[in-house]
Amino acid sequence: MTYTPPKWAFSPHPLIANGHAQTILGIHWPRRPKPYQARQHKIDLDDGDQLVVHEDCPAEATDSRPIVLLVHGLAGCHLSAHIRRVTERLVEHGYRVFRKDMRGCGAGEGLAKFPTHCGRSADIASALHFIAELYPDTTTDLVGFSMGGAQALNLLAEAGEMRVGNLERTLVICPPVDLASVERHFHTFLGTRYDKFFGKLLWKQTLARWKHFPEMAPNAMPLRPRRLREIDEFVIAPSSGFHSADHYYQQASPGPKLETICQPVTILASEDDPVVPVGPLLTFARSSAVQVITTPQGGHLGFLAARNDDEDFHWLDWRILDWLQPELERSGEKTPCATVIQSV
Repeated sequence: MTYTPPKWAFSPHPLIANGHAQTILGIHWPRRPKPYQARQHKIDLDDGDQLVVHEDCPAEATDSRPIVLLVHGLAGCHLSAHIRRVTERLVEHGYRVFRKDMRGCGAGEGLAKFPTHCGRSADIASALHFIAELYPDTTTDLVGFSMGGAQALNLLAEAGEMRVGNLERTLVICPPVDLASVERHFHTFLGTRYDKFFGKLLWKQTLARWKHFPEMAPNAMPLRPRRLREIDEFVIAPSSGFHSADHYYQQASPGPKLETICQPVTILASEDDPVVPVGPLLTFARSSAVQVITTPQGGHLGFLAARNDDEDFHWLDWRILDWLQPELERSGEKTPCATVIQSV
């Protein structure tokens, strides 16, 4: 069973209670982001590719500031709406924030010949080790969104008890823990809309990568795939060491590995998520280090709330701050609107 701490009881805005509306408006709600002022770092990977991380920090930053690494989801980047919004919120509250672009995404376009996928946990490890070299005396908390969350869970399962860089704790939001169930969901009437949406974005990334690295492109350019599975079968699997899309789904799904995780992780999911079915998350066995919090509503990374005690309706932002509170207290800093998550 899951336990929901009182502060984590989500009530959707009455005009956008539907999971689809929460998901869509969570992406497209109009806002005026602050100008980009991050410091970019390139990280060399063992296979010759490079990653880009974007470092944002408060005006009066010191090396002792608590650090948060944010990892976006499928076809996103450091400029994704929720990543920019959460970054601004965390910086305002005293955190040093690193936003990691997955391979070929955002500022990383043209720097990676191999595609990203749910099994690229080593890429997060590379970012964590890089941050630890920059700030060796400061711990890092990791927040992964959707596919970034799946990568984070895979990383924890593979790491066992071994610390990765200076990683302290992990928060994962709406992760696909069973890729096969997501693929089956995309066969449903409403699921096909999201299948086409993500497929279109991923195919655009694929074509851009082939333009930069023509040796990776097939001799005969195929028609644009109609489904995300076709990209997994034709592009992701063969270029990433998998025999097929099904083999990729089996190997890169973190669900069966949850019971092996030894390091603390909190998973937040919505039961009406129209992109990632929540059922598998509640079915897989998990270790005592894994805390699961579910909300009846919230969509996929939406969580647009009714009037509450927070400063605005972006409920997710404030829960991330709540989750980070113990780390901020250890650093000697203080921030409002935060409570500590209780253990399950």
